[in-house]
Amino acid sequence: MPNLRLIFVSFFLFFSVHSQEDTPIARFRRYLQFKTAHPNPNYADPVSFLLSQANALGLQARTLEFVPSKPVLLLTWPGSHPSLPSVLFNSHLDSVPAEPSKWIHPPFSATLTPDGKIYARGAQDDKCIAMQYLEAIRNLKAKGFTPLRTLHVSYVPDEEIGGFDGSAKFVKSKEFEGLNVGFVLDEGQASTGDEFRVFYADRSPWGLVIKATGAPGHGSRMYDNGAMENLMKSVEVITKFRESQFDVVKSGEAMNSEVISVNPVYLKAGIPSPTGFVMNMQPSEAEAGFDLRLPPTADPVLIRKRIAEEWAPARRNMTYKLIEKGPIRDYKGRPLMTLTNESNPWWPVFKQAIEAAGGKLSRPEILASTTDARFMRERGIPALGFSPMTNTPILLHDHNEFLKDTVYLRGIEVYESVISSLSTFKGESN
Repeated sequence: MPNLRLIFVSFFLFFSVHSQEDTPIARFRRYLQFKTAHPNPNYADPVSFLLSQANALGLQARTLEFVPSKPVLLLTWPGSHPSLPSVLFNSHLDSVPAEPSKWIHPPFSATLTPDGKIYARGAQDDKCIAMQYLEAIRNLKAKGFTPLRTLHVSYVPDEEIGGFDGSAKFVKSKEFEGLNVGFVLDEGQASTGDEFRVFYADRSPWGLVIKATGAPGHGSRMYDNGAMENLMKSVEVITKFRESQFDVVKSGEAMNSEVISVNPVYLKAGIPSPTGFVMNMQPSEAEAGFDLRLPPTADPVLIRKRIAEEWAPARRNMTYKLIEKGPIRDYKGRPLMTLTNESNPWWPVFKQAIEAAGGKLSRPEILASTTDARFMRERGIPALGFSPMTNTPILLHDHNEFLKDTVYLRGIEVYESVISSLSTFKGESN
């Protein structure tokens, strides 16, 4: 006779283990374990995983490639009134690199600690929302919910390196045009307090390289228009501008994301020697690089004029290269901003959905950095940045990035409210 007690115990243990592997937290941890960091992100495995989740939920799925080996995964939940403009929820597949030696847990282990912290690169940026979208859809389907508007979920590559082979190409495609998107939710950032943060615009990144030339000379000589002298004058002028912007932030008159930031990122000059640099010779060339971030309220024409006339004037033997990384105006020439008042019909629906979930929004912000939402806004589509994380330290791109399990699960509930509200919105949305 078989040992029925042993069979029962074995079955119980098997069921318990496999049940634990099919929970929202387990699925989130599995997604976090895919090594999607640049410079060689693994896109194939996470896309395969997401497709398996989509199939289990009965969602339509398409994989698009505008650049070889850089997939855009598009999931669709058809609405009962598909002629209405649809709602798109976006996240990116890739993540920034991590230095394992500086983490307390391996960055792609998705270690869950006894206090509920899930350590992984991408835990906040932004693999959390990628899975929360699906978990919210799972719960809504289990409740028998049917959307009025068609709902799309997109997973795009290369956001962390500008998105030019991902979202930028996706939004210009005939496939995107066919989605008839009326509103977009993209990634946001964690909030250290009790209120959820929401972002209506990004700052646009510019790279500025300034090069100065001049006659070389002995280190003991003093003469005008040397390369280093000219570059140092420019650095001084730029530093004063930076201080004027930073003073506005320090005084509380504006947030960091509402001013133009200018930060030096490299300096290249001098004549190399076996022991370092030649110290008794003035170089004929000097170069410096700067990272600029422009809020949508800044006038790009005036900034270009300032660079040409004050920061790198030709009269001081200076040249410059300006690298504008993405759009700063929409197709009608308007600033890339989404209105957060009653004139935008999507805004009160979104705000009420957050409140219905027991949450509260902080004052809408401009994101200090940049996201793929800018490409949506460039087409005139209202887009908000939102990631439902409260009472959480901001750790995107940092060592030991983590998200608490309770915060993650709470975010699923929030997205249930947001998805159901936006997808059943009956008002005018064009």
